[in-house]
Amino acid sequence: MGSTQHPRRGNTRQRIQDVALELFAEQGYEKTSLREIAERLDVTKAALYYHFKTKEDILISLFEDLARPLDDLIAWGGTQPHSLETKQEILRRYSEALQGAAPLFRFMQENQATVRELSIGHTFKERMIDMLDLIQDPDASLKNRVRCVSALFTMHAGTFALRDVEGDPEEKREAILEVSIELMSQAHRVTP
Repeated sequence: MGSTQHPRRGNTRQRIQDVALELFAEQGYEKTSLREIAERLDVTKAALYYHFKTKEDILISLFEDLARPLDDLIAWGGTQPHSLETKQEILRRYSEALQGAAPLFRFMQENQATVRELSIGHTFKERMIDMLDLIQDPDASLKNRVRCVSALFTMHAGTFALRDVEGDPEEKREAILEVSIELMSQAHRVTP
């Protein structure tokens, strides 16, 4: 099997993550073996095993590294006033975090059944609950809770659904963000 050249991002651990995510995307998580990852990297399985014992370990490390901005956002949001402006800023920052972690979120979208079975599925679900708590009022009506859930879902589904649509990626991201903010803001309008 020929090896593909990969730009070195700095260290072996990062190269392993890059190649593993690439292979997971190409052939699926379940069909990718540690041996194939090692071959693509042109290293021994023992060298790979030094860094990661299992495919799940690789995936967890990817998730932790690429989701760190989300953790930072949740921590920041928890210290801010519970205002509409703060909630809009949370969605803006979340949009940027999603953009930075696009390969991982694409993997998660395309491999939902696998992700649900792995520990990252549970961890991601907890983070989404934390995000929802930040953008919805604790006493929100059912309709307004649905609007806030839809705002987050729009961020995920919009990115995935529009990936093959012609156009500037930044314009698509901004359009998705605008719709998400509109949904969330509508949940916070005071009606007589």
